[in-house]
Amino acid sequence: MPATVRPAGIYIEGNASCQLRCPTCPTTSGGYPPEVGHGYLRFADFKQLVDDNRQVTAVEFENRGELFLNPDFLKIIEYGHRKGLQMTANGGVNLNDVRPGVLEGLVKYGFRSLLCSLDGATAETYRMYRIGGDFDTVIRHIEEINRHKAAHGSPYPELTWQFVVFGHNEHEIGAARAHAARLGMKFVAKMSWDSGFSPVRDVARVKRETGWTAVTREELEHTTGRNYMRHVCYTLWNNPRINWDGKILGCCWNSWGDFGGNAFRDGYVAASNHEKIVHARAMLTGAAPPRDDIPCSGCGLYRALRDGGDYLTEREVYWRKGRLYRFMRFVYHRVPLVKPLRRLVGG
Repeated sequence: MPATVRPAGIYIEGNASCQLRCPTCPTTSGGYPPEVGHGYLRFADFKQLVDDNRQVTAVEFENRGELFLNPDFLKIIEYGHRKGLQMTANGGVNLNDVRPGVLEGLVKYGFRSLLCSLDGATAETYRMYRIGGDFDTVIRHIEEINRHKAAHGSPYPELTWQFVVFGHNEHEIGAARAHAARLGMKFVAKMSWDSGFSPVRDVARVKRETGWTAVTREELEHTTGRNYMRHVCYTLWNNPRINWDGKILGCCWNSWGDFGGNAFRDGYVAASNHEKIVHARAMLTGAAPPRDDIPCSGCGLYRALRDGGDYLTEREVYWRKGRLYRFMRFVYHRVPLVKPLRRLVGG
């Protein structure tokens, strides 16, 4: 794999806080981790990041908090639109609280896609996990987005209804899928990260409704031999996660340490190639031993790779998109190229 990465996409925390109190969420149940902190992405920092990285063509706003609580969000997406960036929030938003003008702004400024976390088809079921949230409010916000899409003649943002499957909501999978269809949304069922909370009760029904071969991440790992979240590690090459304050966290799991660089202070490319993250990439491929100062050393995903000897390979990180993609990616990471090529390669 290339020693130096030059990401063409940005994955960044738009806001690190959340107004809900979901029982198993580490953000709200365990307090805000010191490395992540409690803050939001400022417009000035976003503008600097975009202006200093002309190779960037796409921005994904995701990590731990609720994006729509960011008071600068409307200014951020307006500027991103002006710069021709493809903007998404596919990590999930709860869409309970939205400032005036923001929902129309999503449409007006071509925000590409939005994944909404709705773990129920009724208000009663929804609030059993999304404590503090209001199902009807979220649906009204989705309907408002659809009205703005119709008024502007735009297909964007594409909307997805994400349904985390629990024992208490498994009976509403079908109803939620139907509701999503009525709202013009894609529907995706997701396994809970904590199988001990409200575990699935009717395994056969859930498998039938979702098409899954397993109903927990542990069961899936047992049957496939691969960790459900293995792909999380790919971001250390493709789009190292940036915290709201510029710290390079590397991936969406890491909340206990940073990789030494700061995208705002040091520059995105330089921070993405700090000695610590370069060593981490070598660790994940089995080319270097763990070190106490590397966040990956304390991560269960890395320990699973190491203990099983099943390290990441270039094929799985880069090679899943065909020969043309691989060739262009090879050239991209070695020669500064014009922006149209960077747009085609992606992050």
